[in-house]
Amino acid sequence: MSHRRILSLWFPRLGAERILRAERGGIAGPLAVVEEVSNTQVISALNTAASAEGLQAGQPLRDAHAMCAGLAVRPRSRAAEAAFLAALRRWAGKFSPWVAEAGEDGLTVDLTGCAHLFGSEAALMEMAGQDCAEMGLSVRMGLADTLGAAWALARYADEEAAPERSGDAIDQEARATRARAQKRQSVKRRHWTRGGAAPQLQAAVPQLGRIAEAGQAYGALAPLPVAALRLDSATVAQLNRLGLRRIGDLLGQPRASLARRFGQGLVLRLDQAMGSAPEPVSPARSPDRFAVRLTLPEPIGLMEDLLAGIDRMLPRLCARLEARGKGARVLRLEAHRCDQEMEAVTLGLARASRAPDRIRPLLEMKLEQIDAGYGIDMLRLEVLQAEAIHARTPAGHLQASAAARARQEDGAALEDLIGRLGARLGLEAITRYHPAESHIPEKTFTVQAAAWSEPAAGDWPLPPRPRPLRLWRPELVHAPDVPQVPEQFRWRGRDWVLAAAEGPERIAPEWWLEDPEWRSGVRDYWVVATGCGARLWLFFAHGGALSPGWFCHGSFA
Repeated sequence: MSHRRILSLWFPRLGAERILRAERGGIAGPLAVVEEVSNTQVISALNTAASAEGLQAGQPLRDAHAMCAGLAVRPRSRAAEAAFLAALRRWAGKFSPWVAEAGEDGLTVDLTGCAHLFGSEAALMEMAGQDCAEMGLSVRMGLADTLGAAWALARYADEEAAPERSGDAIDQEARATRARAQKRQSVKRRHWTRGGAAPQLQAAVPQLGRIAEAGQAYGALAPLPVAALRLDSATVAQLNRLGLRRIGDLLGQPRASLARRFGQGLVLRLDQAMGSAPEPVSPARSPDRFAVRLTLPEPIGLMEDLLAGIDRMLPRLCARLEARGKGARVLRLEAHRCDQEMEAVTLGLARASRAPDRIRPLLEMKLEQIDAGYGIDMLRLEVLQAEAIHARTPAGHLQASAAARARQEDGAALEDLIGRLGARLGLEAITRYHPAESHIPEKTFTVQAAAWSEPAAGDWPLPPRPRPLRLWRPELVHAPDVPQVPEQFRWRGRDWVLAAAEGPERIAPEWWLEDPEWRSGVRDYWVVATGCGARLWLFFAHGGALSPGWFCHGSFA
């Protein structure tokens, strides 16, 4: 019967070593990565030099500065650490296709049936340790039959179960420490250069990890502390106070009493570590990546040569998208120059597409932004954002199919137009209007980006009365402050004479919203025709939070 073999990789200094890799040797001394916890700067990760100074993770930053004056501090970025761990997950895929993330600083690899490809389990772990050393990462590994056992060996294999200390024990330890210090001061030691004992130097042996042979989980886990069972701190402290400090102490206890005293969680963790309860490794599915590149034998710099390279790459990229049932929404073209510089342009499409004849003209418009310099020796085309494209099958009678095909062609033409304009002006600059339910004139529509929205369904709802073609913010009209339409008024520096008026139409503000533009209270709107032929939309504001008066809100065609 074959046994499962699980490898647990723990990166105890992931946050600090990620920053060291990003700084490329810019930090030589102690480094601490801090995050804010309850309005306090707390250390989340340390490098080796900082740990040698006596600093610990979880320590307040002010205490760390008091212990180490030359401490370099960097803020923690959980998103960057998650991306770095995802990159490590792809690296661990060389050992097995079943790789999953274990928390924020670990990986779990199911090595069942894979270790013999690398010679042995020890050889595989040695290779993983060498790879991590070349990447500048500290790693601790554990290999066992179960996920819980491998996790425990990776994190607690070198730790001993310590008793729970009380206040009396701390006082006794303090007195014993002072006594030993006084005794050392009373005995004068001779330096090794003057006849004393020479110091014993031991070469550092790399720790590749702990391997529990198949079926030997009990013996490997028994001496480990109970915290290795992935229990919460309160349960661990309660077990230590009762004298149950090692996993072996729990394995000999009746399950019913453990479950009654500490809950089912403790028993479940014990069963998972020993293999009695299943705990599968669920690998995260790698995101689809679509990219093609073209390495050129000689540097190029002409527009025709760039287009020829795109013509060779674009069909391959579209074929990969079609195989996955997706289309490109955002693409990036990278031009790598001979002087190790890179020029890149980004292209956004109005709708996801995988048709080369639609994408190529848009890329051609972007090529003017690329500076060839001394020549381009490599081109790379990558899809930054992809969306699913569902196949459409015409159905129905001949006329219905023709009408549906015509609608699809018209829609594609509009999308191509939006894409061409967006390549010049930017997709955010092209907008469309959608109707909105509101009786306030300036709130009867919403502005949406044309590339990221669909046309409004159905006809535009008609208002109860005609609305002007042009609307602007209300402008003051000089006229008597009475609710009757003035025979003469002054607006925009001109005198206007009333010819005809239609109204009024009363519109009240939305009382459930606080709109600064409608603090003038209830409005009576009039369609006013002037002597020169202009048709204006005037309203009389009855006051409210502001003074009453006449205003002009728009004009008709």
